[in-house]
Amino acid sequence: MIRTVGGGLLGGFALFVVRFIFWGTPLSALAFHRAGEAPSANLQAAMAQALTQTGTGVYVVPDPASAQGTILYGKGPVATIFYNVSGFPVTDSAALIGGLILALVVGMVIAFALRFTATDFGDRSRIAILFALAAVLWLDVAQAVLSHAPWGYILYLAFSDFIALAAAGVIAAKLMESGVVATTDAGTLH
Repeated sequence: MIRTVGGGLLGGFALFVVRFIFWGTPLSALAFHRAGEAPSANLQAAMAQALTQTGTGVYVVPDPASAQGTILYGKGPVATIFYNVSGFPVTDSAALIGGLILALVVGMVIAFALRFTATDFGDRSRIAILFALAAVLWLDVAQAVLSHAPWGYILYLAFSDFIALAAAGVIAAKLMESGVVATTDAGTLH
């Protein structure tokens, strides 16, 4: 049990560090397009004017809930906007602390799942890697396939999630090794 908890915590910390490398450093610029200062200011002003009344949320623009919106959506351009009425720091220490806690919880979930599904490092590692792959395919890549999200951003997101989740699982699996090697009786053949 101690190895499982230790593996989960260290795996969760690795998850946090890998995600930080991909998203908290200049490397994250690979995932984004830049609109420039003037277009960004214009878009920000337009959002403040059009969306402030309805508040923080996720918006599909144009809204395809009406016949006119469906026509406009089909013509493009379209956007999904994650909108927050208030600003916040680019590097938000509260978000980092919350992210670390979440990563540690996820690491523990991964470790306990591995503990209950396999007994050795090889099996646990394979399970961790395959579930990391399944998770990013369904949760990340599906956004590009089903919702037409931009492939460049989605592939970067999926790659970063896969590396982070796989690292967390493999580290947890390694720390859960007991060091006890099963012996077999070579004298008996069945």
